[in-house]
Amino acid sequence: MGRLDGKVAFITGGARGQGRSHAVMMAEEGADIITLDLCEQVDSVEYPMATPEDLEETSRLVEKTGRRIVARQADVRDFDAVSEVLAEGLSELGRLDFVLANAGIMAMLGEQGRQRRAFYDSVDVLLTGVFHTCEAAIPVLIEQDQGGAIVITSSTAGLKGLAPNRKVAASGYLGYTAAKHGVVGLMRAYANALAPHRIRCNTVHPTGVNSPMVVNDAFARFIEENPEGTVGMINALPVELLDVSDISKAIVFLCSPDAQYITGVTLPVDAGLCNK
Repeated sequence: MGRLDGKVAFITGGARGQGRSHAVMMAEEGADIITLDLCEQVDSVEYPMATPEDLEETSRLVEKTGRRIVARQADVRDFDAVSEVLAEGLSELGRLDFVLANAGIMAMLGEQGRQRRAFYDSVDVLLTGVFHTCEAAIPVLIEQDQGGAIVITSSTAGLKGLAPNRKVAASGYLGYTAAKHGVVGLMRAYANALAPHRIRCNTVHPTGVNSPMVVNDAFARFIEENPEGTVGMINALPVELLDVSDISKAIVFLCSPDAQYITGVTLPVDAGLCNK
């Protein structure tokens, strides 16, 4: 018997990385899944983004657990598209319990990351996309009147200013940092506004994670060209990168009955980075 039996989770950015891990682990705990991912390239992002084949693999892995999944291509920057995927999932799966606003980009690498477009794209995906996700789902949770949980993926960059100099703090980095701080404000406002409806809202703040967003040639070049940029990103515990499952465990906990009175929290899963 799983901790999330009979529940349904809506997850953005589910094609690979953390989003896929969240979908599979929640399915293993008994939840059905509604997920979406852009599965296209954003011009300001230098590394290869997820593909339709990645999203199909997430579906296969969830179905392997015996749970159901509705997985579609959609852009979190498009509120109507997000709402349509959620509506389709609700039609098939019947309810909604958890919202994981996870979709993200790292538009700070290479020449693209130095252009103003990278700032706008970062804010559009990482902040406006979270707003769209929450606003599409919250009316459903309120109407059901059965409580629920929202978990927003922020970052250690949502708690600290990690850039050591102007070279690193170019447009994309500034947009990423501003958006990851911005979702903390959204979370705190939602946590208060939704508490009367027994809907909890928290943010999770990972350090570096072993996922395609970080483990790629573009990020490796960024580190090689900006070695000073890693000084503020070294964990206190002796681990370089966390596994995606480490973040999923925290998110499953925040959605589970074990966390029924936890709301308005910024939870670092950061191997002690923010304590330094």
